Amino acid sequence: MKNKILFISTFLYFTSLFAQIDRNLIRANKYFDKSYYSQAIPFYEKSLKNEHSFEALKNIADSYFFIAEFDKASIYYKYLINGYKNLIDETTYFRYSETLKAKNNYESAYNVLRAFYKKNHLTDKLIELERSIKYLENVKALGDRFTIENLALNSDESEFGAIQKGDTLIFTASKKLVNDENDKKYGWTGDQYLDLYKVAVGNLSNTISISSTINTKLHESNMIVTRDGKTAYFTRNNYLDGKRKKDKNQITHVQIYKAELINGQWEKITPLSINSDHYSTEHPALSPDEKTLYFSSDMPNGFGSFDIYSVPILANGNLGKPKNLGSLVNTNKKEQFPFIDNNNNLYFSSNGHPGFGALDVFISKINNESISKPDNIGLPINSGYDDFSFNINSSTKEGYFSSNRPSGKGKDDIYKVIEQKVLIIEDCGQFITGTITDIDTKSTLNKATVILKKDGKIIAEKITNSDGYFKFSVHCNADYLISVSKKQYTKEQTFLSLEEERKKVHDASMALKSIVRIEEERKKAIALQQQKEHELRVKRAQQIEIDRINRIKKAVSEEQNIGKIDGQLFIRTGEIKFDYNLWYMRHESKKATNGVIELMKQFPDMVIEIGTHSDIRGNSKYNKKLSQKRANSVRYYLIDNGIEPERIIAVGYGEEQPIIKCKTEDSCSEEQHEFNRRCEFIIKKIY
Repeated sequence: MKNKILFISTFLYFTSLFAQIDRNLIRANKYFDKSYYSQAIPFYEKSLKNEHSFEALKNIADSYFFIAEFDKASIYYKYLINGYKNLIDETTYFRYSETLKAKNNYESAYNVLRAFYKKNHLTDKLIELERSIKYLENVKALGDRFTIENLALNSDESEFGAIQKGDTLIFTASKKLVNDENDKKYGWTGDQYLDLYKVAVGNLSNTISISSTINTKLHESNMIVTRDGKTAYFTRNNYLDGKRKKDKNQITHVQIYKAELINGQWEKITPLSINSDHYSTEHPALSPDEKTLYFSSDMPNGFGSFDIYSVPILANGNLGKPKNLGSLVNTNKKEQFPFIDNNNNLYFSSNGHPGFGALDVFISKINNESISKPDNIGLPINSGYDDFSFNINSSTKEGYFSSNRPSGKGKDDIYKVIEQKVLIIEDCGQFITGTITDIDTKSTLNKATVILKKDGKIIAEKITNSDGYFKFSVHCNADYLISVSKKQYTKEQTFLSLEEERKKVHDASMALKSIVRIEEERKKAIALQQQKEHELRVKRAQQIEIDRINRIKKAVSEEQNIGKIDGQLFIRTGEIKFDYNLWYMRHESKKATNGVIELMKQFPDMVIEIGTHSDIRGNSKYNKKLSQKRANSVRYYLIDNGIEPERIIAVGYGEEQPIIKCKTEDSCSEEQHEFNRRCEFIIKKIY
């Protein structure tokens, strides 16, 4: 019995709990379907405390996204992608990517979409994403094109949509005068409804309502006034004469109204013919000639969400047929807040074109019936949050825009802008320059051919000018090979790997060598080498000779049979005598001469002089002749014993060089005369 009671109690508890969860979810969805996102969020949060249903997670993520609380939206989108990957579509991935951009996490934002496109084989969208990323890098490279100033009139609530008319600034803001705390708030954001205000440009603290006939208890925003100041167009909820109209889903759309200034008061407030109870028209803008009205609308048959349209203003003040500005301007996402400057430039906000996150401001050129492809107007106007309601005076370059970026004072703030730079979007570019010179003379070389290659293919070719100069415009993040050639010169090349830095100039100067000079230098080098080799050979030979001489000198110094008198070397021998009046060598003389033969064979370079002498007996002529015969006799003996003839000099001196001088024949003894009759071996050359 107790178990049964416990079961019933438990059942009733969970039934009650699930009923409560269901009621929270049902109530949240009811608000969500009516676009009351701020009111739906608390009930989704209650529902999610008990059960993480896909429906509650997706709707709360979208609710936070629609009220621009991107940090909170990002948390829920991440949870959806991690846990319900197969249930979510491209839109959810796109919105998650946008929340990551709002946190300045662009690489993760791009990777979210990359992963989705790759998984679903959406090659075209993947290519477009990469193209958009590169495009935004080019926009970002321009730096800050504008100076921006947060206006003093901004509060912690919303102020936006400022446009200057003379010395007056007309703008939109949350209601400044609230009757009591129970005043009804706008279900989308939970904020006060919007009204139109004006303030003197020189005194931004004195804000007043634009008109009690224009402002109502619902929304009014984005007012423009004709040049003559007599006609105004503005955005308001579908509300007129105290009556509010809704569509079948109980949604009150916004519409464009016209007002006329009569006796200083805005009267004759009438909705335009382009309005409908079933869709919105908003954000009016006038062409410079005020013959065309531009606006944003989610009317049927557009490209998706809100598109930009134009409609002619007829001579009678009525409107013609609206025209969608086409696929160049409009996307399947939002295009809103158009503005046309005096140069027919269309400015508008979009989250469908390549942007930095949420709504970005773009520009298109209107030329007759054609409109150019939009360009992102860059930093710091655009951010990761909503940037919108841009307008500018094309003459003064001053204007205004609005943004809900976190660095502002409130939910939406108005900023004054001054354009500083022209919008020129281009791929990251660098330059390769250089001068071609003669490596030896240092003079510049004109008419040299410089070739630029990328991935092995020739992409450009230049001819150097009279200063030898060339210049190529190239892309960043690429590798290039630069080669140069000129007739009668060598070829050269250099390789460059470029990074991201824009406008960087790379020096690819090269020096070439004259082929004629190369040949001259080659010949000169050969001759020099030959000379060096010759000198080396001579040096080696000299060293060999020196070594030989030194060896001989050493041998000579050690040889007992070689003597030296008065600096002259001679060979020591036994007595070599000749019979009186004869020249033939005696046996003992030959024996004494054998030592000379041995010595000359020991020193093969030795050259000797055989000098024979006579005494003074007999006449000198005879003695001369006799001594010569004796010298020749010795010479022949040496030759017969293997000594080369050219190594032997035979000289008969006769009585000219006596050792002992005899005044008369009788003044000297026989021994003395015999001593003078001598044969000497003088060494003339030994090495």
